[in-house]
Amino acid sequence: MAKWTAFPYDAAAYTYDAAALKKQWARLHAGDAEPYPKETAAQAAWALFHAGQFQKAAEAGMKAGGSGAIAALKAQAIYANYLETSEKTKLALFLEVSQRAEALIAEDAGNYNAHYFLAYALGRYSQGISITKALAQGLGGRVKSALETTIRLAPKHADAHIALGAFHAEVIDKVGALLGRTQGASKDAGLAMYKTALKLNPTSAIAMIEYANGLVMLEGEKRMKEATKLYEDAAACEPLDAMERLDVEAAKSELEE
Repeated sequence: MAKWTAFPYDAAAYTYDAAALKKQWARLHAGDAEPYPKETAAQAAWALFHAGQFQKAAEAGMKAGGSGAIAALKAQAIYANYLETSEKTKLALFLEVSQRAEALIAEDAGNYNAHYFLAYALGRYSQGISITKALAQGLGGRVKSALETTIRLAPKHADAHIALGAFHAEVIDKVGALLGRTQGASKDAGLAMYKTALKLNPTSAIAMIEYANGLVMLEGEKRMKEATKLYEDAAACEPLDAMERLDVEAAKSELEE
């Protein structure tokens, strides 16, 4: 495994010992609904993830298995999304996440975060190659199906609601409402998904960012003021881990543009 780019911010506030990790778990995992793992090896992998040690988290999580395997998927997916600078490497990392997620699903079809990270990785990969091209390859259907499965297995999975909202918005934005319907995309369904995500996880910066993006894609200029307020709220969030810090910084960058 080539050396990954380091998390670029001070991670002291995001470094949790076992007791602190357990105490903050519910808040840290309000997005992905991952249960607190009993195995110390998996706990250690998650602690590395939250501290922004994404490569170490991926390696430790794969060795740990169980919930650690989900930590590994999340670490690689978040790293690829935010910190990998090579587009080619980024796409390869997303494909690898999708393949590992599929292997976990083959072992346990009820592993809802394996379904979620399959969708996340394929969704980000699709954005990288262009949504239109991805739809032609049938990736849209796979993303939608995996997210719907996640929500069926874990109805309070806020991140899956965000991602499904983004699916509807991206498809309609790229191919229009009429063609979007053939992909199962609907403006009303997309907006409803974003609202549900924020209800489930009201302090989530990424939910605010994605909802803002979705409003602009689905409703255009008339919702720009609302979208800007969502970016401002996201930028003002207090991050509790490295991923949340990257989300907040992304919101700040969006406001500067």
